[in-house]
Amino acid sequence: MTATTLRPPAPAAHAEGGLAGAGTLLKMWLRRDRVMMPSWIYVLTALVASTVYSFKNGYDTTASLEGFARGIDGNPSMRALYGPVLNDHTAAGVSAWRVGTTGAALIAVMCVLLVVRHTRAEEETGRLELVGAAAVGRRAPLTAALATAVTAAAAAASLAALVMILFGLPAAGSVAFGLSWFGAGLVFAGVAAVTAQLAETSRLANGLAFAVLAAAYLVRGVADAGSAHWASWLSPIGWAQRVRPHAGEHWAVLLLPLLASAVLVAAAYALAGRRDLGAGILAPSPGPARAAASLRGPLGLSWRLQRGSLLGWSVAFLVYGLAIGGVADGVGDLVNGSDAVLDDIRKMGGQQDVADAFLATAMGLMALFTSAYAVQSVLRMRAEESDGRLEPVLATAVGRTRWAVAGLAVTVAGTVVLLGLSGLAVGLVHGARSHDLGGQLPRQLGAALVQLPAVWVVAAVTALLFGLLPRATSAAWGVLAGCLLLGQVGPLLKLPQAVMDVSPFTHTPKLPGGGFDVLPVAALTAVAVAVAAVALLGFRRRDIG
Repeated sequence: MTATTLRPPAPAAHAEGGLAGAGTLLKMWLRRDRVMMPSWIYVLTALVASTVYSFKNGYDTTASLEGFARGIDGNPSMRALYGPVLNDHTAAGVSAWRVGTTGAALIAVMCVLLVVRHTRAEEETGRLELVGAAAVGRRAPLTAALATAVTAAAAAASLAALVMILFGLPAAGSVAFGLSWFGAGLVFAGVAAVTAQLAETSRLANGLAFAVLAAAYLVRGVADAGSAHWASWLSPIGWAQRVRPHAGEHWAVLLLPLLASAVLVAAAYALAGRRDLGAGILAPSPGPARAAASLRGPLGLSWRLQRGSLLGWSVAFLVYGLAIGGVADGVGDLVNGSDAVLDDIRKMGGQQDVADAFLATAMGLMALFTSAYAVQSVLRMRAEESDGRLEPVLATAVGRTRWAVAGLAVTVAGTVVLLGLSGLAVGLVHGARSHDLGGQLPRQLGAALVQLPAVWVVAAVTALLFGLLPRATSAAWGVLAGCLLLGQVGPLLKLPQAVMDVSPFTHTPKLPGGGFDVLPVAALTAVAVAVAAVALLGFRRRDIG
C-alpha cells in the first residue's frame, strides 16, 4: 500500500484574502443597527425636506433671496457657521447652502459611530475574538464595518437627493448635493477605520475621529469667516461645499473624498495587519499604582467614565453658543425680504421680536443636542452592564440603586453644564454686540437653563428603557428623533397642537422674550422624577445582563 500524505485544505480566510465571513457580518450588523441607522437617516432626510420647504415657500422672489444671501455674506459669524453662499441665489441653491455643511458633518458623525461600534468596540468587549474563532477572515470585521457605514451614508445621501427632486429642484444639482454628503461620509468612515486601529478603547477611537472632524469644521469655518477662502480646500467639510450643488456643479471635486477615503482605508488595513487583536497601535499609558480616593464610590466612578465625553460636548456647545450669539444681532436683516420666513421664525420661537424668536429657537436646538448627550450618558450605563463590568461592581458593597442613581446624577450634572455654557456664550457675545452685556448675560443664561426639565424627561425615558427593556435601549434615539421633528418641523408643517404636545420641548417657556410660567417647568420636572423612579424600581427587580 502506498503511503499518502494528507494535507489540510487552505483556510477559507486565506483563500479569500482575509475577507471570509464579511457578508455574514454585514447582515448581522445591519440587523443590529435596525433602529439607530433608520433614525439617523430619517432625521437627515427630514432636515433636507424642511429646509427646502421653508425656502421655497418663504422666499418667493429673486430679490428676497438675493437680500438674504447678501446678509449672509456680510455676517462673519453666519459664514463661519454655514459657509458663504457660493450657490446661485435661488431656492435650490440657498437650500443646498443651508444644509450642505451641517448635513455633511452629521453624516460624518454617523459614519464614525458606526465604524467604531463594529470594530474597536467589538474588540474591546471580546466579541470579535469569539467571531474570529469561526471561519472569519482577519479583514472581514473592518470590511463589514466600512460597508455598514457606506450603506448608511448612501441611503441618507440618496434620500436627500430624492427629496430635493420631489420638491421640484433640478435633478443634476440634487444628485451633486447627495454625492457631496456621501463623500463626507466616505472620508470620515476612513478616519474612524484608522482611529479604531490606533486606539485601544472605543472612547478614544471616537474621540480621535471627532477631533479630526472638529478640526475640519473649524478650518472651514475660519477660512469662510475670513479672507483666506482657499483654506477651505484643506477640509473635507469644505469639499462638500465646493461641489456647488445647484450652482454649476463642480463634479471633479468629488474625486477628493474618493482619493482621501481610499488612502485612509488602505492605511487602516495596513495598521490592522500590524497589531494584535484587542490591542491598539498607541499603547495606553499605565495608570497610577493606587486609585484616587474619589473612585471609592459609584459617583466618582461614573464621573471618571464620563468626564472625557462631557469635555468634548462642552467644547462643541461653547463654540456653537459663541456662533449663535454672533449671528443673533443681525438676524433681522437676513430675513427682512421675506414675511413668510419672519412668520416661521416667530412661530418656532414664540415671539414677535425677531432676535428673541431666533434665540428661543436656537435654545430649543441646544436643548435637543443636550438631550443627545443625556441619551448617550444613560446608555453608558447599559454598556457597563452588557460588557460585563457591572457585575464586579455590584459584587462589592455597592447596591444597584446607588450605582444607578450615581450614573443618573452625572447625567443631570452634565446637562446643567452644557446648557449653562451655551447660555453664557450666547449672552456674552450677544450682549457685547448689542452693548447690553449686563442685561443679556443673565437673560440668555436663564433662557438656556429653563430647557433643562424637558431634557431630563428624555433622559428619564432612556433610563426607563434601561430599567425595564434593556435590550431596547437604542430606541431612545428614536424618541429623540421624534422630538426633533415635532419641535423643528411641526410648526412649519402646521401639525395639530395635540401632536406637537407629545414632545416635552413644546411645553418649555419660549425664552428669551416670552413670559415665564413655573407650572410647565414644575410639571416636566415631576414627570422626569416619576419616570426615573419607575426606571430605578425596574432595574432593581430585573436580571443583570
